[in-house]
Amino acid sequence: MGRSNEQDLLSTEIVNRGIEPSGPNAGSPTFSVRVRRRLPDFLQSVNLKYVKLGYHYLINHAVYLATIPVLVLVFSAEVGSLSREEIWKKLWDYDLATVIGFIGVFVLTACVYFMSRPRSVYLIDFACYKPSDELKVTKEEFIELARKSGKFDEETLGFKKRILQASGIGDETYVPRSISSSENITTMKEGREEASTVIFGALDELFEKTRVKPKDVGVLVVNCSIFNPTPSLSAMVINHYKMRGNILSYNLGGMGCSAGIIAVDLARDMLQSNPNSYAVVVSTEMVGYNWYVGSDKSMVIPNCFFRMGCSAVMLSNRRRDFRHAKYRLEHIVRTHKAADDRSFRSVYQEEDEQGFKGLKISRDLMEVGGEALKTNITTLGPLVLPFSEQLLFFAALLRRTFSPAAKTSTTTSFSSSVTAKTNGTKSSSSDISKPYIPDYKLAFEHFCFHAASKVVLEELQKNLGLSEENMEASRMTLHRFGNTSSSGIWYELAYLEAKESVRRGDRVWQIAFGSGFKCNSVVWKAMRKVKKPTRNNPWVDCVNRYPVPL
Repeated sequence: MGRSNEQDLLSTEIVNRGIEPSGPNAGSPTFSVRVRRRLPDFLQSVNLKYVKLGYHYLINHAVYLATIPVLVLVFSAEVGSLSREEIWKKLWDYDLATVIGFIGVFVLTACVYFMSRPRSVYLIDFACYKPSDELKVTKEEFIELARKSGKFDEETLGFKKRILQASGIGDETYVPRSISSSENITTMKEGREEASTVIFGALDELFEKTRVKPKDVGVLVVNCSIFNPTPSLSAMVINHYKMRGNILSYNLGGMGCSAGIIAVDLARDMLQSNPNSYAVVVSTEMVGYNWYVGSDKSMVIPNCFFRMGCSAVMLSNRRRDFRHAKYRLEHIVRTHKAADDRSFRSVYQEEDEQGFKGLKISRDLMEVGGEALKTNITTLGPLVLPFSEQLLFFAALLRRTFSPAAKTSTTTSFSSSVTAKTNGTKSSSSDISKPYIPDYKLAFEHFCFHAASKVVLEELQKNLGLSEENMEASRMTLHRFGNTSSSGIWYELAYLEAKESVRRGDRVWQIAFGSGFKCNSVVWKAMRKVKKPTRNNPWVDCVNRYPVPL
């Protein structure tokens, strides 16, 4: 069973390597077989405890919605059976103290309810930093910059080139020009320069769009995984904008590409305990400071994908911001798999054999990521899916859990499917064990998946049964801006706004994953139709060229 599960996660591809330039086979075409590890089909093995966890969240937040309508119905039925004269007669039968006591209890109950319920958190607006054109590079220019530095041999450069060709990244992404330097660029000075450029660029645009003064911000959360100087990046922001002295500031480090949603969750918690406040969330990553100069292929991969970027988000819990806010925060679901050793080491910062520091990408990353995604969406499902989808999904889950036929077919599904493919027929056992896959398109109108790589997005699309249109924002962001780490999901939302796709009542699902291993989801509801921006959007000058084939 373990062997068949391992084979299920592997896919093969024949790659044309071109004409052999030298050696005994010079002039002959050469081919290689590429074996990839795919995301596991996480909807095939849903863990019941995560479904229960989702319903637990739902019940905790819906207790008032379940009880208040019942009380109203009982009261209406009682009063509706009486005439006007009978109602007045019953009221006069009570003495004044009883009536006042009843009114007092009602008012007290209403006050407790309104004071204890969570405050609505609104997204006023957000900004995504767009670097200057002088930092824009094509894939070929990227390789030439790496070659110019003199830090990579031709074998490593060839590996980078092959990765880029299959990455889904286009020819207009941004990198710091310092990567071509022969000097050491992973310095505090280099990191601070890049940080100040992207962070201040995003915040200047945010304050301009929202017309909120920096001194009016009560909560500040900055997340950057690799670069964590002293004083912190949040302190750098406070110093630059001369923010007030009692601001609640937080700096999150080492939390990977999913840290942007963690930062939003932290800001939400702070807003719950600080009424009438603004919160700013800044998400970014430093490309130059994280630049790996060794030859370990598992550590070279991040160099190929990560690009410059930064997002800044303005949140508010002020009720008067309801009218001009873009979105309302609906749900946040966080999943952390660090208790598992494979998950913990799937993305790991360390030195290679030569002493060069970098991020090591494990071969188990795809499988680990699939398990985290499975847990996260299973917990999120009961909160967002229509009741009809939940009923079908839950019935299929119970059938697979308690049906002996389903259990038997699960153990033989791999061999049966191989036999079926060989004979050109369908496998009946596979059909029996296949669960009902919820249609998440019924829960959300827009999807913003972390644009980690082309392969990851393809696997997400296949497992969730999404259309090309559903994946468009993620794919186009990967093509135009590359993997900008925790800020990437905001470039995707900016793409949807630039296409005028967001209308009042639309639900947006942002999902990101990162080292640890973590997978986090946030759900927003559009408060109004978002008009096509004419400025202060990274897609303004190029959105008409998209979508493009990858």
